[in-house]
Amino acid sequence: MKYVVGYRPDERGADAVALAGVLARTQGAQLHLVTVVHGSKTADPEIEKRALSMVPDGVKATFSVRVADSFVHGLIAAAKEDDAALIVVGAASNGLFKRFTVGSVANGLLHASPIPVALAPRGYNRRAPLTRLTVMTGMREGWQGVLDVGTTAAGRRHLPLRLVSVVEIDQTTQTDFDLDNALSPARQHVNTVLAEAAAKLPDNKVTVTLAHGRNIEEAIDGIGWKSGEVVIVGSSRLAENRKIFLGSTANKILRSLPVPMVVVPRDFVTQGI
Repeated sequence: MKYVVGYRPDERGADAVALAGVLARTQGAQLHLVTVVHGSKTADPEIEKRALSMVPDGVKATFSVRVADSFVHGLIAAAKEDDAALIVVGAASNGLFKRFTVGSVANGLLHASPIPVALAPRGYNRRAPLTRLTVMTGMREGWQGVLDVGTTAAGRRHLPLRLVSVVEIDQTTQTDFDLDNALSPARQHVNTVLAEAAAKLPDNKVTVTLAHGRNIEEAIDGIGWKSGEVVIVGSSRLAENRKIFLGSTANKILRSLPVPMVVVPRDFVTQGI
């Protein structure tokens, strides 16, 4: 298994290598660090040395320079050639510490990639193993594919899996009865999903969290996050078949997260990430 890592000699490049290293260590994956140049320009030889020096011990990695019209096209082309399971990039450098502000490269991948994309928040420098995978499971078409990716990834890594359903509660909901009615469909859905995921993973490895608030940001902030956690979300139903298109809800979740996120293309079929 191979991961393509979008590398630039800046904070985003360092964040991407750090996240790719953490993901690769628990999966035995190899890293292909790719920097993209335009036209006849060549990369500084020191860039390769600096990039490879960031890779954790025990993780195999290679480095290459690719000529392409854009960083996005270069990364997608490299990932297709490698038959990569994942493209890993860093968030924009002007975001809040350990929060996301999606830059042009990440935004391009989140609207075009046929391969799952992992996004590292600014300042991500973890070296220890992952502690938990969280799957955001909505009730719209496509949730099954995201669940399959999450359960497979958790099973391979022997990690706990948390299923989270996010519900925006109307501010006019004043009573406990109204709140219970508003949350009932989501509870039924996550219980169904829980049973399906639990059948694929060992006992006590799957839990459910129902996140709710006046908006997505409040809901996300209201649930606990572990150091070493990674979130997996699906693409909008508006996405082309087997391509990523980040919907409005997933975009709000992304901008509220303090942990890395993996976005899975619509109708993606895989053995894991």
